[in-house]
Amino acid sequence: MQLSPATVADEYEWVRERTEVVALINDVRANLGEAFGTDVDSVSESQYRTEVDAIFADGDLAVNVAALVALLRDLDVQEDYPGFVVDELLGRELAGMIAGNQPFRLLGEATFHYADIMHHLDDEEAGRDDLDAALAAGFQTRLPGWDWTEGESPFSVD
Repeated sequence: MQLSPATVADEYEWVRERTEVVALINDVRANLGEAFGTDVDSVSESQYRTEVDAIFADGDLAVNVAALVALLRDLDVQEDYPGFVVDELLGRELAGMIAGNQPFRLLGEATFHYADIMHHLDDEEAGRDDLDAALAAGFQTRLPGWDWTEGESPFSVD
C-alpha cells in the first residue's frame, strides 16, 4: 500500500459518501439507549459529513484513518475465519481513532464490537462490514447526543 495526499483524499471522499453508515449509527444509538435506559439523539447525514471533514482536516489523524479504511475496504480472507482477528483488530483501532481521546476512544472500541454484531454484509469483502461497524462506532461516540457528555463533569477538580 502506498499512502500519499491523493490516497488520503480518495479515502476521505469514500468515507464522506458512505452515508449508509448513518442508519447503523442510529440503530446502535437506539439499542444502546434502550439498554442503558436513556434517550440518545439520532445523527443526520450532515452531522456525519461534518465530522468526517473534521477528522480528515487533521492530517496526522487523516493519514492513519485513511490507511485503516483502505485496508478494511480490500481485506478478504479465504474462508474468512482465519482473518477474523485481523478485521476485528483493524476495526477496533479505527473506531477508537475516530472516537477521540479517552474515555471516548475506549467507548468507540467497545462499541465497535456491538456494532459489528449488528451488521453483516453478504457478498462483500470480509473487512467491509467491519469497516462500516468501525465508522458507526467511532462516529456515534464522537458525535453529541448522549446526555452524560453534555456539560461539565462532576469529577473535575478546580
